[in-house]
Amino acid sequence: MPVQVVADFTLPATGGGIFNLAAACGKSLVIYFYPKDNTPGCTMESQQFRDLYTEFQKAGCEVVGISRDSLKSHENFKAKFGLPFALLSDTEETVCEQFGVIKLKNMYGKQVRGIERSTFVLDKHGVLRREWRGVKADGHAKEVISFVKTL
Repeated sequence: MPVQVVADFTLPATGGGIFNLAAACGKSLVIYFYPKDNTPGCTMESQQFRDLYTEFQKAGCEVVGISRDSLKSHENFKAKFGLPFALLSDTEETVCEQFGVIKLKNMYGKQVRGIERSTFVLDKHGVLRREWRGVKADGHAKEVISFVKTL
């Protein structure tokens, strides 16, 4: 796989912060894109990343979740489920487009644009090391931590 450095981006984050990719270098990073706060699959996936968060930390890795939801929605979702990592709000879809995660999906017989559940692992230099697209929520975080431990 050719070395692919991910272009810098900045997004508003929970807790009143701003997440900047360049500032996150020095640690490996898991970026998981999910369709919507407070939906069953996204809740399960986020809880599983939460439950493994100390393992990610021990492996020198940070975790962030990104969706198109508002910061207010993210703050409520984060508080409700005790998520220890930042959720980033990409209401303009700029980072979603950068990673190519916006897809046409069928919902109740209609085509809608939405986020395809996807996860990306960057090493401490900001180089993309692995990507998963169209993932099933259950058990995914375990697969990701297994990979991160090989970095």
